[in-house]
Amino acid sequence: MTVDVILPGATLGVLGGGQLGRMFVHAAQALGYRTAVLDPDAHSPAGLVSHHHLQADYLDARALTELARLCAAVTTEFENVPAQALDTLAQTRPVAPSGAAVAVCQDRAREKAHFVSCGVPCAPHALIESPQQLAAVTDDLLPGILKTARLGYDGKGQVRIQTRAELVQAWDDLKRVPCVLEKMLPLAFEVSVLVARARDGQIVHFPVQHNLHRDGILAVTTVPAPGVSATVSSQAIEAAHKIAQSIGYVGVLCVEFFVLQDGTLVANEMAPRPHNSGHHTIDACDLSQFDLQVRAMTGLPLVAPRLHSPCMMINLLGDLWFDGASTVQREPNWPAVLALPGIHLHLYGKSEARRGRKMGHLTVTGATAEQARQVALQVAGVLGIEPF
Repeated sequence: MTVDVILPGATLGVLGGGQLGRMFVHAAQALGYRTAVLDPDAHSPAGLVSHHHLQADYLDARALTELARLCAAVTTEFENVPAQALDTLAQTRPVAPSGAAVAVCQDRAREKAHFVSCGVPCAPHALIESPQQLAAVTDDLLPGILKTARLGYDGKGQVRIQTRAELVQAWDDLKRVPCVLEKMLPLAFEVSVLVARARDGQIVHFPVQHNLHRDGILAVTTVPAPGVSATVSSQAIEAAHKIAQSIGYVGVLCVEFFVLQDGTLVANEMAPRPHNSGHHTIDACDLSQFDLQVRAMTGLPLVAPRLHSPCMMINLLGDLWFDGASTVQREPNWPAVLALPGIHLHLYGKSEARRGRKMGHLTVTGATAEQARQVALQVAGVLGIEPF
């Protein structure tokens, strides 16, 4: 489908009403676009700030028809939106990313196969869909991590296993759904790369990001990435470009990598959307990941983004709204946090705090990386976050 430039004043649609959709809506509206959100939650963060909120299931035929009527182009805010919904919309409207690209990211087995086809190293792994495949797993893949092939995120659907007996039990516990067993590697740290690609093949990227996860959920992102050599950084950026180009991707794509103790880089997974690790781009870069998502889907020029401030981004989970094991919700001490220099607080407008739920994030910018880190440690002290 040939797509002309979609100018401000048009309506842009997004499937999914979470915080990523909310930040996309803010970016689109800042450029003068109207927005429409399709999400079943009447109180979705993105739906609350959009011009239109279609409260319906993602496969609701009437809602998809109405979204196509309202919008000049459509995107998605998370990878578990059914690819079929994107394919339906693509019959009449430009959709970025495509349903085909999202479908690859929705299935770990297809994702690993795509990495291999691109020549991008990933962890040794095996697909387990049947008792025969389970029995055929070789000992050199143990210890490992058994992951559901679909619908896993933030550490969900993952089990660490040491022995073959634990592998058999874990597959039973996961209801024998299709899984991927990945060999556990000697991990030094994790990084990610955000790229944005246009329909004409133009591609730009943000600096490599260093990520710290806790309990499978991103806790802190640091940019520039400490301890990452120029060689590893170049390899990660080149691999992310290759992955995006080979899949014909349009929009913002995040590729996560493991850096092993010997300095080797292996691809972990990818997300077909703006990503939690890229939230710092709103405050630390001259163009955010959401700005580039808007530009890519509308055919506006992609300009290489510039990091103007070293920073640390801290995820704010619902645990911060509770004291210890208490079930009584209270508000964190935002005045004390906002009294610190270089603080950019983003709360997502979610009405109920729950442990493990992403309620917001804050980015600490500084004149130097060390200055940003010292303030971030003060933030951790005020909020009771485990130091990093």
